[in-house]
Amino acid sequence: MIIIKLGGSVISDKKAPYSFNKDIVKGIAKEIAGFYPGEGFILVHGGSFGHPNAKEYRIREGLTKDVERKRIGFSKTHQAMLKLNDLIINVFLEEGLPAYSVSPSSIFLIEKGDIVYGELEILRKLLEKDFIPILFGDTAIALDKGIDILSGDQIVSYLAKMLKPSKVIFLMDVDGIYDGKPAEASLIQNLSRAEIDSLLERLHCVSKGTDVTGGICNKLEEAKKIAEHSEVWFVNGNVQGRLSGAIRGDGFGTRIKF
Repeated sequence: MIIIKLGGSVISDKKAPYSFNKDIVKGIAKEIAGFYPGEGFILVHGGSFGHPNAKEYRIREGLTKDVERKRIGFSKTHQAMLKLNDLIINVFLEEGLPAYSVSPSSIFLIEKGDIVYGELEILRKLLEKDFIPILFGDTAIALDKGIDILSGDQIVSYLAKMLKPSKVIFLMDVDGIYDGKPAEASLIQNLSRAEIDSLLERLHCVSKGTDVTGGICNKLEEAKKIAEHSEVWFVNGNVQGRLSGAIRGDGFGTRIKF
C-alpha cells in the first residue's frame, strides 16, 4: 500500500481562494489508474478552500473566547474542505477509480497539535475491498482547547506510523527537496534519514517559526518520522510521469530511504 499526499500547491492556487486545478488532478488519477488495483492507495490532500474561514474565525486559537462565533467558523471551515474533497473524488470517479471520502474530523482527536487517537478500522476495511480512501486537511476536535486545525501532513505521518505503507509520496510544485531555496539551490536526489537533522539546520528550520523554504521544514520533520518505517519520496506533481516513477521506485525527485 502507498500513501500519496496531494499538496495544496499542486491541486489549487493557494493565493486564489477556492481554486481547483482539475487538469492536474485528472493527470494524477490517470497515473494511479496505471497501478491500481495491483497496488493499494490512500490519498490525503491539502488545499486552500479551508484557509479563508480558518483565518477569519481564528480556529487555531480554539474555543477560548467568542465561542458561539467560533463554532460557526469551525463548521464553515470543515464544509469548505468537503467541497474540495468532493471535486477531487469526482475526478477520480470519472477515471474509473473507486475513490471514497473519509472525513478526518470524524476519525481523529488531537491534543497540543498532535493526533492522539485515530479510528482506522474503516480505512483498513476500505483497502481490503479495493477502495481508494481520500482524506484531507480538516478541522478537528482538540482535547486541550476544544477545536483546532489538522494538517494533511500530520495525517500522512500518523497513517504511515499506524499502517506501515511501503512508500509515502509527497506531490509538490517543485522537483523535490533542495539544500536551500529552490530557485537558488541544488536538488537533493537521495537523502538518508540520518541526514535530515543537518539539512534542517542548513535550511534554518531550527529557529521556531522560521521557514524560508516555503513550508518544507514541516514536511521534512514529518518525513523524518515516516522514514522510520517507510520509504519517502518528494516529487513534482505538476509534471506528468513523476508520480509513476516514484511508485515504481525509479523516479526523479528526492528519495529518503528508511
